[in-house]
Amino acid sequence: MNYKLTHISLLILIMLLSCKEERKEQSVLSLPYFNTPDFTPEWNSPKHIIPTFSFTNQNGNEVTNETYEGKIYIADFFFTSCPGICPKLTKNMKDIQEAYKNDSEIMLLSHTVMPWRDSVPLLKDYALKNSILDTKWNLVTGDKDELYSMARTGYFADEDFTKTQDPSNFIHTENFVLVDKKGYIRGVYNGTIEIDVMRLKRHIDILKREF
Repeated sequence: MNYKLTHISLLILIMLLSCKEERKEQSVLSLPYFNTPDFTPEWNSPKHIIPTFSFTNQNGNEVTNETYEGKIYIADFFFTSCPGICPKLTKNMKDIQEAYKNDSEIMLLSHTVMPWRDSVPLLKDYALKNSILDTKWNLVTGDKDELYSMARTGYFADEDFTKTQDPSNFIHTENFVLVDKKGYIRGVYNGTIEIDVMRLKRHIDILKREF
């Protein structure tokens, strides 16, 4: 008996079975819901929904919940003059834009945390410089209190506020927040880390199968 050949055959069989189990797992995989600022995952328990909002995008148009109704979308917070993490966040959001630019189910939403500076013309200039597709990705500005409330109580995106409860703190977060078609938070990711962005893309595909 050729033990080497038998061993190889067993390895191939194990690999085939493993692939089959992986496909089976992927077919039933679902994402949790995140209903609290500590992002404790809860399965089959949708409670926290993104609050109603109305902001103005880079084209001067109103953007509301209705703009994203029936869409899976990724939200983040930035400002156009940020020299630190924002360029990396924009780069990775653009990567997501390119991956799903022909997929009408997927949209992006970036909120400025410096609305007193980031006017509509500045947002438009930023969009043009970064090849942002306005049919896919809205950069929005508006009332500071509303934007900060949305970050903190809508998307749970401000970890410092969770710890300090100090509303005067400037918001600067690297979070990408994944929202499903019904307005529930289904994932949070570090938008500066490519491997986390890859995980986000896998989760987008899971949500697409869910709805």
